[in-house]
Amino acid sequence: MTDQAFVTLTTNDAYARGCLVLGSSLRQHGTTRKLVVLATPQLSEAMRKALETIFDEVIMVDVLDSGDSAHLTLMKRPELGVTLTKLHCWSLTQYSKCVFMDADTLVLTNIDDLFEREELSAAPDPGWPDCFNSGVFVYQPSMDTYHQLLHFASERGSFDGGDQGLLNTFFSNWATTDIRKHLPFLYNLSSISIYSYLPAFKAFGANAKVVHFLGRIKPWNYTYDPKTKSVRSEGQDPTMAHPEFLQLWWNVFTSSVLPVLQQHGLVQDPSTYLTVLSDLVYTLAFSCGFCRKEDVSGAMSHLSLGDFSAVVQPFVSSEERKERWEQGQADYLGEDSFDNIKRKLDTYLQ
Repeated sequence: MTDQAFVTLTTNDAYARGCLVLGSSLRQHGTTRKLVVLATPQLSEAMRKALETIFDEVIMVDVLDSGDSAHLTLMKRPELGVTLTKLHCWSLTQYSKCVFMDADTLVLTNIDDLFEREELSAAPDPGWPDCFNSGVFVYQPSMDTYHQLLHFASERGSFDGGDQGLLNTFFSNWATTDIRKHLPFLYNLSSISIYSYLPAFKAFGANAKVVHFLGRIKPWNYTYDPKTKSVRSEGQDPTMAHPEFLQLWWNVFTSSVLPVLQQHGLVQDPSTYLTVLSDLVYTLAFSCGFCRKEDVSGAMSHLSLGDFSAVVQPFVSSEERKERWEQGQADYLGEDSFDNIKRKLDTYLQ
C-alpha cells in the first residue's frame, strides 16, 4: 500500500529517539504501509540520517508555533506550542490516507486495520472523553484542509494552546456525529490513565494495541540498565507509565535503535568515558596527594568497559539541560560535549 502511510513528527533530537522506537515497533509488527517522519530544522544532520534508516521518508518542515502562552501556562506545558507543526501532515498529498502517531507512542501489535477508518478517527482523551486525543488519528491529506486549518489557527487559535485543542474545535462533530470514528481506547492507551482505573486495565489491558506515554516525563528520560534489563527511576516519576510498557519501549530501543544511534555517532563509545575518567582520577588523586599514581593505575585496571556501557543514560529535554547549564551542571562528557555543541552550531549556521 504505497499510497498510505504512518506519519510522526519530531522537533528535536530527543523526540527523534521516540520516533525511531515507534518506527521500529511498526516494522517489527509487520506493517505494509510507508513510514514518514516530519522533522524541523532543529534536528541534527546525524539524527536525520539515523531516521532515514528506519523511515521511508524524512520530510523537513517549518515550525508552526501557537505562541499561546496563556493557555499553555494553564497546562504547565509551554513546549506544546510547537505541536501545531503537526498540521503539516495534511500537506502530504502524495498519500491517500494516513495515520498520525505521536513520537511518544509504541505499537504493540499490527494496526494496519486503522486504514479502514475515515477522517477524523481518534480515541477519546482520558482527561475529557468528549474530546479526542490527538496522539493517534486517521486522516486524509488535503491541501484544502491544510489551508483551512492554518486559517482556523490564525483566526480562532486553540483552547489549550496546542494541536489537540485546535483539532478538536476544527473537527467539532467528532463526539456526536459518527460513532465509527471513535477508535477504541486500546488504540491509544494512555499510560497515566492506567492508575485512574486499574480494574479496567486488568480486564482489557492485555488487548492494548498502542500505548501512549502521556505527560512531561518520557521513556527516554529514564535510565535503563541492559545488564539487569530494568528501568531506573531514581529521582524520576515511577508512576509515569506502567512498568511493563516502559520495559517494552526500552527493549525496542536497545535492540533496534541504539545500534543505529551508535552507527551515526549519536552515542559515544564507552571507551571515551573510561579514558576521560581515568585522566580525571589521575589528576585529582595524584595532585591532591591522596595516593601514589601506581595505586590509582592499579585501581583503574579493575574497571571494565561493561561498567560504563551497561547504563543507557536518560535523554534530557532542552528545558532541563538549560537549567543544568545555569546551575553549572553541564554534561561535558555527553550531550554537552564539544563535538555535540559544534554539530548543533553548524546546523543553525547552515
